[in-house]
Amino acid sequence: MPVLSEVLAALDALWPPERAEGWDAVGTVCGDPDAEVRRVLFAVDPVQEIVDEAVQLGADLIVTHHPLYLRGTSTVAASTFKGKVVHTLIKHDIALHVAHTNADTADPGVSDALAGALDLRILRPLVPDASDPSGRRGLGRICELAHPMTLAEFASYAAARLPSTAQGIRAAGDPEREIRTIAVSGGSGDSLFGDVRAAGVDAFLTADLRHHPASEATQHTGDGSPALLDAAHWATEWPWCEQAAAQLDAVSDRHGWGLRTHVSHTVTDPWTAHAASTPLFTPTHTTGAPR
Repeated sequence: MPVLSEVLAALDALWPPERAEGWDAVGTVCGDPDAEVRRVLFAVDPVQEIVDEAVQLGADLIVTHHPLYLRGTSTVAASTFKGKVVHTLIKHDIALHVAHTNADTADPGVSDALAGALDLRILRPLVPDASDPSGRRGLGRICELAHPMTLAEFASYAAARLPSTAQGIRAAGDPEREIRTIAVSGGSGDSLFGDVRAAGVDAFLTADLRHHPASEATQHTGDGSPALLDAAHWATEWPWCEQAAAQLDAVSDRHGWGLRTHVSHTVTDPWTAHAASTPLFTPTHTTGAPR
């Protein structure tokens, strides 16, 4: 069996921490470098449900996409939910490692996994990494559909292909618009609207689209502005867990480690229910208060 320091070196080779954004908090949160590692659990969020799953599984290491302490802390008291996570990890000798923005821009990265889940053909990064001479690393991916679909059809298709969440898929644009090319970006993507328009794609699928940026993006009429598809943040990043586990499996096979990797299917998306709109009145342009 490898020790934790050996596995962490392999993870850092897959997702070098120096490629993370300056504001990010990636790397190892806790763990004994000399402890043996037999089982590894991959998940999106380092929340208590995932830690409890790791305890039940007998995992020695959890690898998550999201950081536990993104903005730092002055306490790990078990009276706080993040402190309880730390206490549970240490009590059960479970290490925690984070690959966040360094996994977003990797080759393959988070958006490659998202494109794979949607069975899209990847053409190139949406925002290429200037330090990569091969032109394969970068944020987001520009893709082609296997065959054209309307926006309504693709929204339904994406909802069926991605993990089920309360939100599902929201779409902005003409439901009958034909979609052939699409940009995808796992996680929050409304900062990329300029890059998406410049790419000239028919649609953009990402998560966490806010009202004002989305509204402004849809007002760019006449300049090839793409349709928008807004999925749940967790759903767009969960496919990376399967991809990452397969990457560590390959490393384990090369070294003869015999690691057992697992992917959590626990839904940690914070939204738990969705109620369809049923308006009490139909807005009109006439004056007077609705009854």
